[in-house]
Formats: sequence, C-alpha cells, structure tokens
Amino acid sequence: MTFKQFLLRGILAFIVLIILYQLWIFLHICWWVNHNPSSSAFMQDRLEILQEDNPNVELKHQWVEYKKISINLKRAVIASEDSKFIDHEGFDWDGIQKAYEKNMKKGKIVAGGSTISQQLAKNLFLSTKRTPWRKLQEAAITLMLEQMMSKRRIYEIYLNVIEWGNGVFGAEAAARHYFRTSASGLDASQAAKLAAMIPNPRFYDKHQTARGLARKTGIIQVRMNQVTVP
Repeated sequence: MTFKQFLLRGILAFIVLIILYQLWIFLHICWWVNHNPSSSAFMQDRLEILQEDNPNVELKHQWVEYKKISINLKRAVIASEDSKFIDHEGFDWDGIQKAYEKNMKKGKIVAGGSTISQQLAKNLFLSTKRTPWRKLQEAAITLMLEQMMSKRRIYEIYLNVIEWGNGVFGAEAAARHYFRTSASGLDASQAAKLAAMIPNPRFYDKHQTARGLARKTGIIQVRMNQVTVP
C-alpha cells in the first residue's frame, strides 16, 4: 500500500466516524422527542469533578414535567437568556452580532450570544473542553434539535438539565435547593433570581447576596411579562 492510498483510507475512515457520530446524536435526539434524558454530557463532567473530592457525592436532579414548572420561571428564563426563543430557528443572529461587538469593545469575552437551543445542544452532548470543531458541532446539534423537537419540548428539556449551582441541575432541584419549594411553587421574584443565576450558577450558589445578582434579578422581573413562552 502506497502512502497516498494509506492517507486516502485514513481520510475515508475519519469521514465515516464523523457520519456515525452525527447519526448517534441524531438518534438520541429522536428518542428524546418522547423520552426524558436522565443525564447530559455536562452533568457527567461535573459529577466526575465533584467525585474527585468525594466519591460518594451525587448530583441534585429531579425531572419535572413542563406543566409542573412555574410560568414565572418559564418567563424569567426566556427574558434573561433568549427573548426571541419562540421566533428564531436556533440562532439569534442579532444577539450574536451584539455579543461580538461587546466582546471586541471590552477586549475579552463578557457576553455570549447563545440561544436556549444552542445551550441545550452543548449541555446534552458536548464536554467542557474547548476544541476547534466544538462550535461547528454545537451548530449541527442545534439544527437537529430545532428540526426534530417543538419549542416546548426543547424548553422542557433545557429547564430540566441546566446547571443551577454546585451539583444542582434542573428547575425542581434548584427550587428546593434555594427556596425549599417545588418548581411549580416559584413566585416571580424567586424565578427571576434563578434566571439571573444561569450565567454563573456555581458562583452565585456561594454568593447569593451579590449586588450584581440582585440588580439583574430586578431587571429580569420587569421584563418577564413582555416575553412569550411555548
């Protein structure tokens, strides 16, 4: 076998692996249209890190149906994370542009333009390691989610798997961890505070009285009734 033949076979094998991986992701998404994911790639990463200090530690996580999640939380999270969630097809191009301009002005990453669909794509399938192909894979998964799932289903899964503290995942665990209530019992101020914590949940878990958190909570609470939820 010549070097050229070897190289071509290697490239072909690599392409086949990529296709199989995309098919594996697609089949998972198809399954999750009607079945609830018990975990996510991000949850597994966090569990492994936590177990380095305590092998017996478990994540706080309990699935809750969409209809049993407070409308206050549904409104607050969209107001905070993705006000155009109902209208876009996975990507908020205006938001991405604004985030880019803000980051360029500051000279560092201070804002993100990721939609709820993009965040869910990362949480479900991608590790925390930054690789050159990660954004491309995130975009591909986002398109699959948007094509195969309704906005309601995307949002239901998102609210059940996102991180809300150190080892705290999903709306039900967050409501009980911070307010000793259920996800259905969250009032407007509690929901706004949880939504404000999403960008940096582990920090706010330890600093719940931070001035920045209180300020953002107030802003979100004002915006909550201006958004549409699925």
